[in-house]
Amino acid sequence: MKKVRIGAAQGFYGDSIEAAVATAAKGNVQYLCFDALAELTMAILVKDKRKNEQAGFTKDLPMQMKALLPFVKEKGIKLLTNGGGINPLGAQQEILKVAREMGMSGLKVAVVTGDNVLDRIPEFLEKGYSLNHLETGEGIEAVKDRLEFANAYIGAKPIVEALRAGADIVVTGRTTDTAQFLAPLIYEYGWKEDEWDRLASGIFMGHLLECSAQSTGGNFSGNWQDIEGFDRMGYPIAEVSENGDFTISKVEEQGGLVTVDTVKEQMLYEIHDPSSYITPDVIVDLTSVHLENSGLNQVKVTGVRGKPQTDTLKVVMGYENGFAAQVVVGFAWPDALQKAKKVDEIIRTQLERYRWNYEEVRTDYLGYNSLSGPLAFEPEQELNEVYLRMAVKAKTKQEAARFSRLFPPLALNGPPSMSGFTGNSSPRALLGMWSTLIPRDEVENHVKVEVQEV
Repeated sequence: MKKVRIGAAQGFYGDSIEAAVATAAKGNVQYLCFDALAELTMAILVKDKRKNEQAGFTKDLPMQMKALLPFVKEKGIKLLTNGGGINPLGAQQEILKVAREMGMSGLKVAVVTGDNVLDRIPEFLEKGYSLNHLETGEGIEAVKDRLEFANAYIGAKPIVEALRAGADIVVTGRTTDTAQFLAPLIYEYGWKEDEWDRLASGIFMGHLLECSAQSTGGNFSGNWQDIEGFDRMGYPIAEVSENGDFTISKVEEQGGLVTVDTVKEQMLYEIHDPSSYITPDVIVDLTSVHLENSGLNQVKVTGVRGKPQTDTLKVVMGYENGFAAQVVVGFAWPDALQKAKKVDEIIRTQLERYRWNYEEVRTDYLGYNSLSGPLAFEPEQELNEVYLRMAVKAKTKQEAARFSRLFPPLALNGPPSMSGFTGNSSPRALLGMWSTLIPRDEVENHVKVEVQEV
């Protein structure tokens, strides 16, 4: 009976390539799928492209190709990635360049475009689409002139088209995290657009693989101390049957652990409504999912259900949203926390006296509440050391830059033992996020697939 084996290759921009190489070498997979994009990543890539028009795709893409193209050539493994980011056409050309430099020929590299709708915002508004914020209902007029990017989440369909065109490598822009993983199954099994249960199972499989080692023991909040091989973690592999049922495993020689518990944590990750996980391809219902330990480092997954896809697609935009400046200073025992709190009081008093009206002032105490926030409890014993971190949000770069000037005088004028001063002399530009919905046809009718051969 035919089975399709798909391996996770990347969970975020900057992830390690070692696990993907191990899976390509020993995992007996037909596909390796990369999830490189997040909203923050898009913002980073926009800044890259602003500095260099040829940039805008993930910078680790050439390194990934150098490591994996030999397996594409020798084993016929196909690579699917959304690392094209803001500039998928540039990413395609970079992959072709790497292949030529490696002396390879006969490789087909496909690119999917059409998710970038920034230039079409005026057209959408002219057609009467409100583009109101998905959660707050606020009108887009407030940010329209400050938009940096606008990308629609597209699904697996154009990736399937690229595979049918013979592509060995497919690079896209803002596809969903799961689209790369579903596409091979539609291509291999010929699943129809209304086979909702099978499509949903493919999406869920992609969800379990998209975050690299989070299904194989990475970031696991259970008995993580018992997990071996954190220095060489294996990424999940899915073996999928035609009916959609699948088994999660990993390369045995790699570190990590695959159990119902490790898979279950990733199952619930970023799932707001388990009965209605909305994607461009299908709405996934996880309420009947069954997870079963079927062997050492093997979990069988059944019972995924699907519902018809929506008539709209989500568009995420980023807009200029002021500047941030940050300062970190440390204090030693005794009274470390008390000293840090006193400096926070001093700085806030000075801000008020100077009438520096920042939009936001944030204070954290590293070693006490910087991770837990209001859930932190007062320590029973004095802390050995505490770092005060203060950050401000300003409308202009100049307003943000002057914030750090308040701190150096306190080395002699404030509480004792202040040290480890780190000031952000170059304020960081902030991007606000704006989500909205647009009719699916407005996006999908403009999606294109182009294939070039080395």
